[in-house]
Amino acid sequence: MSETNLTKFLLLPKLELIDFKYKSNLTLYQCKTTSKSLWCHHCGLECFTVHDRRVVKIKDAPHAIKQKVLIITKKRFRCSGCKKVITENVDGISKYARITERLQRHLLYICHNFANMKSARKHLNLGNKTIYQRHYKQLDLEWRKRKNDPWPKNIGIDEHSFCKNKKYGRREFVSVVVDHNSKRVRELAPCRDSLTLKQVLSYIPGRENVQNITMDLSPTYRSFAQSFFPNAKIVADKFHVIRLPNRILDIYRNKIFKNKKLKLRKILLMDSTKMEYWKKKEFWRELENYPQLNEIYWIKEAVHRLYRCRSYKKAKRSLINLTDHLALTTIDELKSLRKTLMKWSEEILNYFKTRLTNARTEGFNTVCKQVQRRAYGYSSFYNYRLKVLYACS
Repeated sequence: MSETNLTKFLLLPKLELIDFKYKSNLTLYQCKTTSKSLWCHHCGLECFTVHDRRVVKIKDAPHAIKQKVLIITKKRFRCSGCKKVITENVDGISKYARITERLQRHLLYICHNFANMKSARKHLNLGNKTIYQRHYKQLDLEWRKRKNDPWPKNIGIDEHSFCKNKKYGRREFVSVVVDHNSKRVRELAPCRDSLTLKQVLSYIPGRENVQNITMDLSPTYRSFAQSFFPNAKIVADKFHVIRLPNRILDIYRNKIFKNKKLKLRKILLMDSTKMEYWKKKEFWRELENYPQLNEIYWIKEAVHRLYRCRSYKKAKRSLINLTDHLALTTIDELKSLRKTLMKWSEEILNYFKTRLTNARTEGFNTVCKQVQRRAYGYSSFYNYRLKVLYACS
């Protein structure tokens, strides 16, 4: 290949290569413009006098999986007629842009075409078996790079459905372990029971490093965390605690109104601090006509008030007052709520020491479901696990 064609292939027209450097995943091309004059767009005269030079960094389309950056030294000409300074433009780079038009076309192509393996097969002209095997082999290599990373200080545990068991007809679930510190999925396990979780996660070193574990109100995960992580505190997720009285509200709302007044549900579940004053007073006045619903509503408000506490001592006092008040209720569902709050009181109060929630874990659960939808489901858990670990790394 001639020097001119090589320059057009690596760089852009009217650019001359001076030097290049390699980094881990980056190639820097240092180049300069070859133009010796420039037409003034103010007065139309041709400018030959170079006023000064400027260096700009422009990102270009990747080459051989490496990102490419062009460090261009551009000339600024001074017009002999109007005395204005004009900066030359480079073909293939829009005005004021920091990426090339070639990279913009590459972005469009990638985002449009590579949504599935079928598109990749057509683009690369390879067979399905080759793409399938090489793709998951690369995913396995990427996982092995981080395989021996130790446990972090803060993790989250949750579950989502994976597939339907053909033999028994029940749903199979996957446990997700999220690293809150590195903001990635640490591991996936095809189970929810404590013994299998211990076997699957036993290869990860440094489990004594874990200090806080966020989870929903699952006794299975709690027993696993207590036995597997000796130094960890369990933190009950704020969202799952707040929604406990919401279910009871929905049950009694449907009993009283029989699926009528659907707008009432939004007002019942809303935190009263977010309601306008006049709406709040009017709503409270009407709620007094339904004693059971009124009692459940104020229990819901007490749970919201609990999470507005700013210190551990105030939160503990508020939780004790709430459980004492629930001891006097005659509603069976509220009695069950009191037992749940007392059983998980330590985990609920741990939130006020760490302020950790399971929101990131729920977000990664959504990503896992999107991976399933995009592939129209997975029959192999091993392939699904590799795909999720790469997508959430």
